[in-house]
Amino acid sequence: MNNSSPLIRNGSFLLFGVVFGFLLSRAGATDPALISSLLLFENLHLLWVIATAVGVGAILNLLAKQLKWRSLASGEPISFPHKPFVRALIPGALLFGVGWGLTGVCPGTAPAMLGEGQWFVGVVLIGIVLGTWLVGFIHHIQIKRQLQSRDMTTANR
Repeated sequence: MNNSSPLIRNGSFLLFGVVFGFLLSRAGATDPALISSLLLFENLHLLWVIATAVGVGAILNLLAKQLKWRSLASGEPISFPHKPFVRALIPGALLFGVGWGLTGVCPGTAPAMLGEGQWFVGVVLIGIVLGTWLVGFIHHIQIKRQLQSRDMTTANR
């Protein structure tokens, strides 16, 4: 697919997204009441959906590593670099969980919910975009300060 036109490639990814959204919808992952009942441990239907997805994903990752699969978009070999634990992610993870619990909307299923006509999700998506922007902005400021302090240390030598 890496030799095909951007229109065909992007159309393929759009089709994949639509099918994936449909499957999320059929599984009940776009129903805020069902999501809330999962988070309250009242109905574990979605837990089995998630466990199945994790199992399928694990098997596909194993196959991708062993069979040296290549990216459909670029043709590059798929790599699995190790990512270290980052403490700074803990507040964001907590905020993610609180937002998910309060709204009953997982950011991953929000576009599918919008596709179903659940318009309230637009407000949640705005929050997701603003939150993502805020994290990037804060990270940019932190890097800028680190570079400035490094420059000041170098200049004082």
